[in-house]
Amino acid sequence: MQYLQKIFLISVLFSSMLFCQNYSVSTTALPGKDFPKLDFEKKAQFRVYFPYAQSVTLEGGDGMKNIKSTASKDKDGFWNISTSPLEIGFHYYWLNVDGKRVNDPDTQLYFGYGQPTSGIEVPSGEDFFFEKNVKHGQIIEDGFNSRITKGKRNFKVYLPPGYGSEKLPVLYLYHGTGEDITGWERQGHIAWILDNLLAERKVEKMIVVMDYGVALNSEEEKLADNSSKTVISSRNLDKIFIEELVPYVEKKYKTNGKKAIAGLSRGSYQAMLIGVSHPEMFTAIGSFSPVIYGGTEDEPFKELPVDHLLKSRKKPYFFVGIGEKEEARFFGFNKILHDFFTQNNYPYTSYRSAGTYHEWLTWRRCLYEFVQHIFR
Repeated sequence: MQYLQKIFLISVLFSSMLFCQNYSVSTTALPGKDFPKLDFEKKAQFRVYFPYAQSVTLEGGDGMKNIKSTASKDKDGFWNISTSPLEIGFHYYWLNVDGKRVNDPDTQLYFGYGQPTSGIEVPSGEDFFFEKNVKHGQIIEDGFNSRITKGKRNFKVYLPPGYGSEKLPVLYLYHGTGEDITGWERQGHIAWILDNLLAERKVEKMIVVMDYGVALNSEEEKLADNSSKTVISSRNLDKIFIEELVPYVEKKYKTNGKKAIAGLSRGSYQAMLIGVSHPEMFTAIGSFSPVIYGGTEDEPFKELPVDHLLKSRKKPYFFVGIGEKEEARFFGFNKILHDFFTQNNYPYTSYRSAGTYHEWLTWRRCLYEFVQHIFR
């Protein structure tokens, strides 16, 4: 009996050891690459070739800041990096190689932090943003020459499966600081999210315009990068939206006149500015990880005319979402909005994303929740 118990314990221990070594390659790795990879505890391993480097360390965005890692160089010139358990979601990361920021050569690059940046996806157990065996829409590129900024403005457009047979509502969507019009497509997986929701009959068919979140002429580009410059850019964006973007979209695409608007981080401010400045135009306004620019402690809405919502006969559906682990300043902006809506008895939806930072899993979840309510 004791012999059998020993055999059982040994087999359990051996199985556990094998399981601990069972890594899966990140979905962001380049085809044919074995790294980066994650184990069942969400610990990551990276293997990069820098034979002449004296020091290689792992660095990254919000969801990577509290991660501990160790790095060692082997005889073949490869640096092997192991980490403590990673947070769920998509994270930007890079390598510090002898003091210089370098991307991981084994992973796909995503535009973040103002430049192409490596990314790693840590599974959260959700599949709402996965590609599934359903009918797929398409994302196309478009653009026009703006007389306001005196330059070309590019944007992306999601067209749902079967587009062309009926007129549809339009969601206008903005990205965050340091990102561009590829964000919602690549990091946000917007096409798969909407394709899946359409297949489940949880949303109405819609067109989505993913606009570029910077609108400055050549002289304004020279201004110092601060909140004042962002306010100027956002005002220009509002003007472009009303005078150029919407007329262009409604002339070229099959639209029915219904519109919603949303954005993340800096884009949340831009979406709110456009939305509350013209509340009669929209059925819904979405603020994901809200930011408010140009305000003061006594006058937080100095550059954001939210009182227009109270005066308008039309009351757009308002959605405010935030990640549970975001920095205090974002919760501060979140509270300012919540207090305003509560004090003025304006109906709104508050959403909190469990276990996520100021990152793309928060914004994917916000989009998923938001679009199910906007054109019903």
